[in-house]
Amino acid sequence: MTTPSFWLVIPAAGIGSRMQAQCPKQYLTVSNKTILELTLSCFLAHPSLRGIVVALAEHDSWWSQLKVAEHRLIQTVVGGAERAESVLNALLALHESGAQSDDWVLVHDAARPLLERDDLDRLLSRLADDPVGGLLAVPARDTLKQIDASGRVVKTIDRSVIWQALTPQMFKLGQLQRALADALQTEVAVTDESSAMEWAGFSPQVVEGRSSNIKITRPEDLLFLQSQLSLRSSSL
Repeated sequence: MTTPSFWLVIPAAGIGSRMQAQCPKQYLTVSNKTILELTLSCFLAHPSLRGIVVALAEHDSWWSQLKVAEHRLIQTVVGGAERAESVLNALLALHESGAQSDDWVLVHDAARPLLERDDLDRLLSRLADDPVGGLLAVPARDTLKQIDASGRVVKTIDRSVIWQALTPQMFKLGQLQRALADALQTEVAVTDESSAMEWAGFSPQVVEGRSSNIKITRPEDLLFLQSQLSLRSSSL
C-alpha cells in the first residue's frame, strides 16, 4: 500500500474537565505511558511522517517531563482557547518550518490513543489523490432521536446517513489554514477541521475506521483503554 508523506498536528492545549483529574487528560498514565505518548506512538513509527507540531497550553508543565518531548520530529507551539486556534497556530508553525501549502496535514486528537496503523494507512491511501481530503469516521449503529428543549423526542433520525466523526482528519495545509483563519475571523463555530472545510464550501470524504478509536473523555474510558492495550499486548 502506497501512502503519501504527511505532517501531523496534535492539539493538546485542552484541560479535559470532564475527566475530573488533577492534570489534563492527555497526561494521565496508562500502562506506564501517558495518553499523549500512546497517541504519538502510532505516528512516530510511520515511515511517511515528515514532522509533528503539538499545540500546548501556555503554562503546560507536563510536556517537558516526557521523553518524547525530545524527539527530533516534534516541535511545539502555544495553543489557543479553542481547538481551531490551536490547529491554526500549528499550521503557521509548519509553514515557517518549510512545509508547503499543498502538503498533506493530519490533525489528530491528543486523547485518542487507540488509532490502528491500518486505519491510518487506509486514510492516507484513500485520500492521496483526493482534491479535498477527509476524515476517519464510523457509521451510526444505534437508533438516533432528535429531542426538543424539554428533552422529549421530536422524531427518529435516519441513521443510514449519519456518521460519527473521528480523527485523524486529513487536508491540504493551505486550504485548511485558510478555512480555519476565515472561520475564526467571522466567529463561525467549528468543532473540527472537517466542519471548517465544510463551512468553506468543501465536501470532505469519509473513510470508515474502527469504533475502538475513541477519544478518552470520561473516567470509564480509561478502563476501556487499559483493556484494549492489554489485548494488543497479549496478541504480540
